[in-house]
Amino acid sequence: MKAIAVFCGSSTGNDPAYMEQARSLGMYLAEENIKLIYGGSKVGLMGAVANGVLDAGGKVIGVLPEKLARVEIAHEGLSELFIVNSMHERKAKMAEFADAFIALPGGTGTLEEWFEVFTWSQIGYHTKPCGLLNTNDYYTPLVELFDHMIQQGFVRSHFKQLIAIDKEPKKLLEKLRIHDPNYIQRW
Repeated sequence: MKAIAVFCGSSTGNDPAYMEQARSLGMYLAEENIKLIYGGSKVGLMGAVANGVLDAGGKVIGVLPEKLARVEIAHEGLSELFIVNSMHERKAKMAEFADAFIALPGGTGTLEEWFEVFTWSQIGYHTKPCGLLNTNDYYTPLVELFDHMIQQGFVRSHFKQLIAIDKEPKKLLEKLRIHDPNYIQRW
């Protein structure tokens, strides 16, 4: 893995552990010589993960829609920053650059971005691993929702296995490295 796209909040969350974990992930990516691909902001968890990479001497590529450049406040210290026209362009460019995807805690935008690439994995558009960094059990309710969707017959159990989940950045990266996101025919 040479580059990982990280989706996360432009907010800090209510517990300092979110910022600490985002920064820790960034530092670990740099130590492992993995380039960070992310949303291009200097605020919230987005800024923390980028600063973690940069402070540890790593490379960071930001992709920020022009409309959000003022709201999310573009990070000026990145290795590269792409300003694009739309969220669609942002997600496509991030997916193009990335070898894997991780969601840190965040809001609806984070979920939307991560679910799009996860859905692409389910339907065979890519075989790149998708992971959730479950800081403070943030994604535990989502994992429970997956179980409910499986029980109700709307998601195959195999698809939940396509998600690498861990509370620790190093362990999550290990899971992504050995993850086998094989596509299975649905119909």
